[in-house]
Amino acid sequence: MSATEFPPTLAADLTRWRRDFHQYPELGFCEFRTAAIVAAALERLGWKVAAGAEVMRADARMEVPPLAEIVAAREEALRDGANAKWVARLGDGLTGVVGTLDTGRPGPTVAFRVDMDALPVRENTDPTHFPARENFVSTRPGRMHACGHDGHTAIGLGLASVLPALAKNWRGKIKLIFQPAEEGCRGAKSMVAAGVLGDVDHYFATHLGISLTETGAVACGTDHILATTKLDATFRGVAAHAGVDPHIGRNALLAAATATVQLHAIARHGAGASRVNVGLLAGGSGRNVIADRAVLKLEVRGETTPICAWMAIEAERVLRAAAAMHGVEITVENVGEAGSAPCDESARAVVRRAAEKSGASRIVEFSPLGGSEDATLMMDAVQARGGKATYLLVGTPLPAGHHHPRFDIDEAALPKAVALHAAIAEEILGA
Repeated sequence: MSATEFPPTLAADLTRWRRDFHQYPELGFCEFRTAAIVAAALERLGWKVAAGAEVMRADARMEVPPLAEIVAAREEALRDGANAKWVARLGDGLTGVVGTLDTGRPGPTVAFRVDMDALPVRENTDPTHFPARENFVSTRPGRMHACGHDGHTAIGLGLASVLPALAKNWRGKIKLIFQPAEEGCRGAKSMVAAGVLGDVDHYFATHLGISLTETGAVACGTDHILATTKLDATFRGVAAHAGVDPHIGRNALLAAATATVQLHAIARHGAGASRVNVGLLAGGSGRNVIADRAVLKLEVRGETTPICAWMAIEAERVLRAAAAMHGVEITVENVGEAGSAPCDESARAVVRRAAEKSGASRIVEFSPLGGSEDATLMMDAVQARGGKATYLLVGTPLPAGHHHPRFDIDEAALPKAVALHAAIAEEILGA
C-alpha cells in the first residue's frame, strides 16, 4: 500500500468519526469523550499513547474552566459512552493525547497536530443545514463544532489507521498530537511546557477551509497569521446608593467603560498590522446602585509577536490608568496567547511535493489565515531547536463562515487530507 492508496472503507470511517464528534461537541479542557475515543483508537491501532498529565502541564493551561464545569463535562462524557479508563487518565481537564509510532530505525521525528475542541455556538437546526438534514446535528445545545475541529480529529484518526502499514520501511518516528482548547489560544502552551515538541524535527499543523474553499486544493503555508494576547480585566469598586450618597461609591463599571473607549484609541503600530477589540463588558447589580464590580474581556493582535507584545503593554497601561482615574482596584489576567511563527520554506516544499503526489486539484504556496492560532507556539518550539514547521490548509467549500451556526465542511475533503498527510510523512521518513 502506498501513501496515496488506502482501504476502501477509509472514507466511510472518516465520515462516521467526523459525524460522531459533531454530535457531541466539547469545549476547551472538557474534551473528555473526544480524547478518550482518540486514545482508545490509537491504542487499538498499535500506537504508543500518552495522555493527560503525560502531555500537558496543568499550571501552563490558560483560562481553565471552573472545576465544577470540568467535573460535569467528565460525567457527561461517561454518560455518552466515553472509555472510562481513558477518561480517568485525563484528570481534571488535561485532555491532550499524543500517539507515537516508532519505526525502530533511526531517523527524524515528524509531528502532525490536530485540534479537538468545539465552540459555544448554538447550531442551526433548519433542514437546509446539512448536519441537521442528515441527523448528526449537535446534541448539546449551545455547543457546536463550528470551526471544523471535528473533521481535524477525524483526519488524525485516519492517519492513525493508515500510517502503521505504510511506515514498515520508513525510518524515524511519527507523532500525532491531539490538542485541546485551541479556541481562545489556550491549550498549546501546556503541551509545549510538557515537552511534547522536544524531539520533533518536522511539524505540520492543519486546518480545513479558512481562506481555501475548493475541495482538493492545498495551501502549503499560511500568511497573515496574527500574534495575539487575550486579557481579562476585573475592576473592583465600592457600592453605594446612587441617589443618597453616590460620592461614597467607586464606580467599577464606569472605570471599565472608560477603559473600553480608550483601548480602542491605542495608536496602531507603524511596523505592521495591529488590532484591539473589547468583546465583553459586564458589571453592576442594579440601576440605583453604584457598580462595585465589572469585567472586561479583550484581545490584542499584531502582525508580529513584538507588535502584539507592544499592544498588550499599551492595553494594560490603559486598563490600569482607567482604574486609577476612578479610584477602583483592578486585576489583569492573561488568558490566551499565540505567536506569529513563519512557515518554513523547506516544510512548504515538502507539502508541495506531497500535494502533487496525492493528486491535489490546486496547490498554492500561501493562503491567508487572517486570525490567530496557538499552533504557532508549537511551531516556535520546533523552530527554536532547528526544526522546520508549517501551517497548511486543506480546501473545503464553506456554506457559512467559521464560528457561524450554519458552518459545515465537505466531507470529501477528509480522505484527501489523510492522503496528503500520509504523503508528507513518506516524503520525510521514506526517503
